[in-house]
Amino acid sequence: MSEAELARKNSPARFQRWLRMLGSLIDPRAWVHLIKIVNYYNYVHVAPLRRVTFAGQRNVSPDAVFQNPERITIGHRARIGSRCHLWAGPRDGHIRIGDDVLFGPDVLVTAASYRYDMGHPVTEQPMGESDVVIGNDVWLATRAVILPGTTIGDGSIVAAGAVVKGDFPPMSIIAGMPARAVAERSIAANGDG
Repeated sequence: MSEAELARKNSPARFQRWLRMLGSLIDPRAWVHLIKIVNYYNYVHVAPLRRVTFAGQRNVSPDAVFQNPERITIGHRARIGSRCHLWAGPRDGHIRIGDDVLFGPDVLVTAASYRYDMGHPVTEQPMGESDVVIGNDVWLATRAVILPGTTIGDGSIVAAGAVVKGDFPPMSIIAGMPARAVAERSIAANGDG
């Protein structure tokens, strides 16, 4: 096939792609969807971020989500990773995060959970709430889930995918579903750990 024949063959496909693109730009459904996305982003990130209490400079991924942010406090130099969700309770559950805490992507910290033991649909039951306290120098790895009533001591590490509930002493290495302390973190004498 010659180059001229190939060019003629490809030009209708190229023209059709341009028409599809033009059609998508003038389709009002696309613009309505964009407005919904902007509204959602404002509702879960932009406006709530103003009500979170930060001890120092903010270091928060632009796609982190906050619920009931007036009951969330974040310490100095904490870094909140991509797609993290911090959900304080709807009435009185608090989330307290210490200094130098590192959140990997997709971490969920919640101070509230639906009750399920009252004999009617879960969504019609009140939420149980308990504070979550995360100490200083804690690393929460990718997709860790921190449940209501959890306290994680200073210097601890939570493994990727761990589902954590309970009290964990300082320097714990926490892993599993349900999570448990599987080891203890050690720090070298010269500070290199």
